[in-house]
Amino acid sequence: MPRTKKQGIVFGLLMSYFMAYGMEVYNVAIKRGFNLNVGGFSTMTNGVFLGAAIEASYMGAFVFITSSLWGNRIGAAFAKRHTDPQKDNPYFCRVMRQAGTVAIMCPTMSLIASILFNIILAHQNVINLPAIWIGTLIKNLPMAFFWNMFGAAPLTHLVFEHLFPQSAKPAH
Repeated sequence: MPRTKKQGIVFGLLMSYFMAYGMEVYNVAIKRGFNLNVGGFSTMTNGVFLGAAIEASYMGAFVFITSSLWGNRIGAAFAKRHTDPQKDNPYFCRVMRQAGTVAIMCPTMSLIASILFNIILAHQNVINLPAIWIGTLIKNLPMAFFWNMFGAAPLTHLVFEHLFPQSAKPAH
């Protein structure tokens, strides 16, 4: 885990962009209708990955900013309320922090995506924003939770520990 401000920023950027990329792969595939094909997402083509990379290039910045401003703090508060680091397994404490962060970040990012992609770019009527936001949240929450738990967080930890091997070792 990060031990310095610089490491914290690197960790946050890695997590933000890994989350954004995974979510954009999912959303670009849906936008292109792969979920509706016989075979579902298994019919995806490589073009999805490029489209996702383009969208993640700027959505990752939104993730980083909002997680830095409130997502990480609220996730930490959630974990503090539901775990005891002195008694609970450290992995359980980490997973609870991730769950708390996803519970805040997914509604936040779903609102940002709804405004950006539906209201600004698709010119939908702003009066429909609450319904668009709820629909986007319903679509994204399961993916955000599982992508965070089993994709983005493990990948972030792996890359971070490779970049900063000394931070993975406990201080003596």
